[in-house]
Amino acid sequence: MKNTITQLFRIKYPIIQAGMVWNSGWKLASAVSNSGGLGLIGAGSMYPDVLREHIQKCKKATEKPFGVNVPLLYPNIEEIMQIIVEEGVKIVFSSAGNPKTWTPFLKENGITVVHVVSSVKFALKSEQAGVDAIVAEGFEAGGHNGREETTTFTLIPMVKEKLSIPIIAAGGIASGRGMLAAMVLGADGVQIGSRFVASTESSAHINFKNEVINTQDGGTQLTLKELAPTRLIKNSFYNELQELYQQKPTVEQLKEKLGRARAKKGMFEGDLENGELEIGQIAGLINEIKPAAEIVQEIIGEFEAVKKSFC
Repeated sequence: MKNTITQLFRIKYPIIQAGMVWNSGWKLASAVSNSGGLGLIGAGSMYPDVLREHIQKCKKATEKPFGVNVPLLYPNIEEIMQIIVEEGVKIVFSSAGNPKTWTPFLKENGITVVHVVSSVKFALKSEQAGVDAIVAEGFEAGGHNGREETTTFTLIPMVKEKLSIPIIAAGGIASGRGMLAAMVLGADGVQIGSRFVASTESSAHINFKNEVINTQDGGTQLTLKELAPTRLIKNSFYNELQELYQQKPTVEQLKEKLGRARAKKGMFEGDLENGELEIGQIAGLINEIKPAAEIVQEIIGEFEAVKKSFC
């Protein structure tokens, strides 16, 4: 299955596993890469020395290409970027920041750069910054989201109309049917997060994985827009947030309620009541925890079957 994305990353399938905080360690990244997709280590929840360890373990676990997702607002960003170069990582997906800041440095070190965007405006800025491709992510996605609240299937054709570099669709994609639909609309590949949360190799706590497969449509909501828009499963913490919103809270009050390590508590430690449970709307379609290899093959099998039925 050859196209611009498979050629850019030297992979078999145009499927990228999102680099999600507390979910995407070396086990998941290497498993997806070994299955023909592109696995990403999520640096956003890792101290620099922990990231180095995950990169080294990933290199031992796969001979296939893999990458690192780096939120550009990361407090230790200089050290993170130096580790990526030192360890010979060849692919970086950047997010949450200005791609102009680090793209030249990464490109000078022979690294392929992809930036995650939620609007046409930032897609164009990313292209101008010199990235090799962009991820266009709709607000169906889990975790941190764009403020525009543009849906994936609205965003993809609008971005396609304006850009000349490859486009990877993200947000609300967990199946072969979703992958095909995104590519018909103009995407060259897909980035999938939520489906891989509910995988055997995900570093998420089993409580969170089970919560994901039990979540139905309407079970998530975009909130915390004053800080950074975040899609969460509705739980006790979410309900407390909504009660606080009734009081018209200040930004400081919201920060105080959020506190520190709330996402770690929920997704990594498995506190389903007090933790921050980040997942996409597509969770309503996820019903089983499976090995990453099976997920990839299931997606590709359905993609080919549905495509054939329309030919």
